[in-house]
Amino acid sequence: MARGDGVSSVDRPILITGAAGFIGAAVAERLLQRGERVVGLDNLNPYYSPALKRARLERLQALPGADERFAFVVMDLEDGAAMAALFARERPRAVVHLAAQAGVRYSIENPAAYIQSNVVGFGHVLEGCRHQVVEHLVYASSSSVYGGNRNLPFSEQQSVNHPVNL
Repeated sequence: MARGDGVSSVDRPILITGAAGFIGAAVAERLLQRGERVVGLDNLNPYYSPALKRARLERLQALPGADERFAFVVMDLEDGAAMAALFARERPRAVVHLAAQAGVRYSIENPAAYIQSNVVGFGHVLEGCRHQVVEHLVYASSSSVYGGNRNLPFSEQQSVNHPVNL
């Protein structure tokens, strides 16, 4: 599919937010092994071990062909201007949005951090997708949305009326 600007969508990368996280790094690895161009984004915050995040990035950068097909950007989602510039520069054809401020208790202790990252930041991801005509957006949430629900396994049809975090 062509964009009308001479750039084929198959030449455009897949953007993964939260690329240094457990799931983000695994998704990036699989996409790179499949031959995709990947742009990984993470702010490397210390909520989880930055050393572990850097080790995951080193593993990705060591994959065959990664020097040509993998780029990593340290960035906060809540930096709207930087996010807009990243989307304009990379023009991803798909986005896998996994980045978020984690931690149920932390959401109660520091709701502003949650709002900035998980609400404002997600808004910047959505705006980037809209302005750059991203073909696909995959968004992963957390089981925390089910709150006090004790019915397992969780299902999208279950009520989320009793959250335990912001």
